[in-house]
Amino acid sequence: MGWTRERIGDILVNAGLITQKELENALLAQKKSGKPIGRILIENSRVSEDQIAHALARQKNLPVVDLNEYNINVHAVASIPETVAKRHMVIPIDYKDGYLVLAMSNPLDVHAVDDLRVITGYDIKPVVSTETAINNAINQYLKGSVEDVVATVAAQIKEVEEKEEKRIQKEDSPVVKIVDSIIVQAISKEASDIHIEPQADDVKIRYRIDGVLYDIMSIPKNLQSNVISRFKIMSDINIAEHRIPQDGRCSLKVEEKDVDFRVATLPTAFGESVNLRILDKSKALLELKDLGLLPDSLERFKSFYTKPYGTLIVTGPTGSGKSTTLYATLNILNSSAKKIITIEDPIEYQLPGVLQAQVNTATGLTFGRGLRSIVRCDPDIIMIGEIRDLETARIAIESALTGHLVLSSLHTNDAAGALTRLTEMGIEPFLISSSVSCVMAQRLVRKLCNECKEEYEPSVELLKASRVPFNEGEKIKLWQSKGCKRCHNTGFKGRVGIYEVMLMNMDIEKLCITKSSSDEMKEAAIRGGMKTLWEDGVEKVKKGITSLEEVLRVVV
Repeated sequence: MGWTRERIGDILVNAGLITQKELENALLAQKKSGKPIGRILIENSRVSEDQIAHALARQKNLPVVDLNEYNINVHAVASIPETVAKRHMVIPIDYKDGYLVLAMSNPLDVHAVDDLRVITGYDIKPVVSTETAINNAINQYLKGSVEDVVATVAAQIKEVEEKEEKRIQKEDSPVVKIVDSIIVQAISKEASDIHIEPQADDVKIRYRIDGVLYDIMSIPKNLQSNVISRFKIMSDINIAEHRIPQDGRCSLKVEEKDVDFRVATLPTAFGESVNLRILDKSKALLELKDLGLLPDSLERFKSFYTKPYGTLIVTGPTGSGKSTTLYATLNILNSSAKKIITIEDPIEYQLPGVLQAQVNTATGLTFGRGLRSIVRCDPDIIMIGEIRDLETARIAIESALTGHLVLSSLHTNDAAGALTRLTEMGIEPFLISSSVSCVMAQRLVRKLCNECKEEYEPSVELLKASRVPFNEGEKIKLWQSKGCKRCHNTGFKGRVGIYEVMLMNMDIEKLCITKSSSDEMKEAAIRGGMKTLWEDGVEKVKKGITSLEEVLRVVV
């Protein structure tokens, strides 16, 4: 690649950025200090870092890259250690055409290019950026990163497993640093789960962000037992037991914030896997309006929880936010005038003023046995984490009939399906129709990133195929994801619920008693004013909250 013989000082003078006199003064200062001419001019506030970068780029005939806007390849960044990056003030940012793209503050530094060629094994393609931008990128991508820690630790750990298991319990252990890095990175990316998954040749680390799993990195196989043992020690799980699944909990202070984790291990073909559910305590204090309930659905739901008795059933698959909805409802109902008792498995969040009991099958405390005891404790409101069997369902129904407000969850695909599910469990239909006041089905969809979402006009064919209601000739505007740095190029940031709120009425009660199908009960609920999951999702699409593809993904 050719470059101009014009000196950087002359480039700045010819561009009108400094005067000839200022250049001469800077040259005199350079003879005394030995600093680069550009650094002297920056320190004297004659030019900016960005102007020097463009002058160097012109001198060397190289492109200038704004690292704040560039989509940096984390795998490229991880190809060198932090010490090398800071010594030469460079950072690898991408791979292109078999070259390693290297952002440099001084593209004239041939020693840096030679060093990086040897360290990485790649030919180097330099680009120019400012020293400040490169330093910020080093701190963001290399300082304390999981990859950097793993590379260091992998070279250190050569001792036998017995000695290492003792060593990893120390707070300054290298394995502790790996685990801490994995957790800190997950919190910074706002992940809800961390998955540690042993493979044949390595251990895969994945984060669930906004409901979707992402491969983050892999760690060497020889670190597997040590890393997993560390997670088990943190969670007070037996590290000597590898044959059966185990559960635990732990609390950590991460970046001055208290974070709770629910931990589960599972023996697999290649070793124990570990899953950590990150429990955000702020979600326990959410209000219903924060969950995404549209005004009409919120009003329908409000008509239930203002009653003194009855049963609310929240339905949906695992991970659809049922517990969050139940907690948000309890937050509204919680007052000194009412006694609230819950039976949960597990207790995800501690609610002030609420008596919460944890299911423990080892001691015989099941949902059914716990619920029988709760009823004898004179509660006003009872929350059951999940109706799993006939005994629990029967006590819940009977509690509602005797003047209690009962809240629980059930695994069904839609609201009407909850009534047929209770019948299949063995509950008499007339008891269901008399006690169940409201069933709310829900799903979680990813919200479009407000920084990069785009409006578009869908085709008539797409609207018809997707069953989006529209009038002939009507121009409908929808929104779609694009991707930016704020949302990690996914196009989505955060999640919101879509709901269908079914209130019991006489038509549904009659269909329930005659053991009619869930489809017939759903049609009756729609006639009674229920908005379906699909309709609620489409309305959120039209409002620019989520995308049509996202609603199709979770509903259809």
